Amino acid sequence: MSEIEIWVEGACGRLTLNRPSALNSLTLAMVRELKAALQQWIEDPAVEFILLDGAGERGLCAGGDIRALYDAARSGHLEEAATFFREEYELNSLIANYPKPYIALMDGVVMGGGIGVSAHGSLRVVTERSTLAMPETRIGFIPDVGGTYLLAMAPDELGTYAALTASRFGGADALLLGLGDLFLPSSQLPSVRERLALCKTASDVQELLRGKSATPPASSLESQRRWISQCFSRQTVEEILSSLDKEANDMAYRAAAEIRKNSPTALKVTLRALRDARHKADLGYSLQQEYNLAMACLQYPDFLEGVRAALIDKDLQPRWSPEDPARVTREQVDQFFQNNQFPPLNLGHASSQREVSVRRSQKI
Repeated sequence: MSEIEIWVEGACGRLTLNRPSALNSLTLAMVRELKAALQQWIEDPAVEFILLDGAGERGLCAGGDIRALYDAARSGHLEEAATFFREEYELNSLIANYPKPYIALMDGVVMGGGIGVSAHGSLRVVTERSTLAMPETRIGFIPDVGGTYLLAMAPDELGTYAALTASRFGGADALLLGLGDLFLPSSQLPSVRERLALCKTASDVQELLRGKSATPPASSLESQRRWISQCFSRQTVEEILSSLDKEANDMAYRAAAEIRKNSPTALKVTLRALRDARHKADLGYSLQQEYNLAMACLQYPDFLEGVRAALIDKDLQPRWSPEDPARVTREQVDQFFQNNQFPPLNLGHASSQREVSVRRSQKI
């Protein structure tokens, strides 16, 4: 059985991730199939828009194949990992720059690489079942697949909060963060899939989806926005933690506790990458930087230790080195950003925040 179902239904190019037993986690072969189909449909006048979804009941995509990356890093076969990251990030750029409407049904679990194949699209649909996260700092890694760009562009410091805590959030929060555009009850998705086959144009798609949309529930992040904005605007991880410790509310206490579980080095690298991404406001820049950082992470002990604790031994007791953010020096962080030993990505035109926003509004 193919890991991706690819077909044309009416004017719709259909892409269904089809590894439900692995929560549709992405492999290199899947990345290549997605890219090939999208490139072919650019030139196909019969295909007016794209629909991405996931097989099974659990979600769209849980991310990349972390175990394969762990094996590559542990064996020293870094070129295998570099190939995966390079082609995955080039796919993310293709989706962000795609000249036709690209609709992603972000139902159920959408994490890591799943964000990369959905949140860069023209229209991102979330439901009451949506569970999104960029949990990479929990395994000694950084938010990638354009994640530093997406989270840096979130309002206030909500994206910084999401990245450093590695928290999960629902569909309403995804709308607030700017990772989703439209809320649909999950019960409407079968009907939407069927009726999309009857749509002829982007206007038909817009009318269908807007007609099925509903008012989302209240965002839990919205109610916490004041202290998140205040605490996570600090310049260092240590200052963020100190500010959280001084907040007199349970949610801030929990946020600090979650941050302290994560790799101190990954936290510091991530915070700097987020600040860089906000300053540049350029997806292409962020993807290239993430590529360099990802390869540096694979060569740093915290990644192997984080994956061991989370996925291999599953003891959830990683032994980070260093164990405290205060012991991670500026020079150590600088080394991650000086890593450029692999060939640059082939991203074509780099997308600025404004260009992505304009394309999204024009397509759907």
